[in-house]
Amino acid sequence: MDYFHIFSLPTKLTVDLPALEKSFYALSRKLHPDRFASRPAAEQAAALAESSNLNDAYRTLKDPIARTEYLLKLEGIELEEQSKAATEVARTTGVAKKQIVPPDLLEEAFELNMQLEEMRMAKKMGEDDPQLRHDLQAAKSAFDAKMSATQAELESLWSKWDAALDTNNAAAKTAARDAMVSLLNRRSYLRNLVRDVNEALET
Repeated sequence: MDYFHIFSLPTKLTVDLPALEKSFYALSRKLHPDRFASRPAAEQAAALAESSNLNDAYRTLKDPIARTEYLLKLEGIELEEQSKAATEVARTTGVAKKQIVPPDLLEEAFELNMQLEEMRMAKKMGEDDPQLRHDLQAAKSAFDAKMSATQAELESLWSKWDAALDTNNAAAKTAARDAMVSLLNRRSYLRNLVRDVNEALET
């Protein structure tokens, strides 16, 4: 049973969070260990496994990004960063997972990486470059703004997905799905750029 069905929800991206929480606590009470204390060990183990699955489902569905990633997984799509194969290779080789660079960010990302390298070298030598620090902070602000824009685009796609589901419009579902994949990969890449800048700016 997938996470949506556990809570008797349609596979939509707009979720009534108070209702989800209420349902979660109601189901949690039914699976509380005290209710199974006198039951056979197999039943206790099954209830514990079901409770763990319920917690995972609630944690995933209450977070809009995790919810979107999970729905895409149900659709047979695993994002670049979440790919199990990529994760296994990274774990085995110690090399960070390669991400798809959005074409419109190539130039900015290249420039940023040059600045980050300069900042790392300056820090190694115990120096501080005020202009470089200012440039990195400006870059961070720009990427933060792009993150916000990406979030807004994602939210509009959630509505498009839900509408396509309601009307059983396969073409609209596919278009929304593919656009969400692209935006989530973009969001992930931007988030990593912001993280790298924050690390470089730490004194």
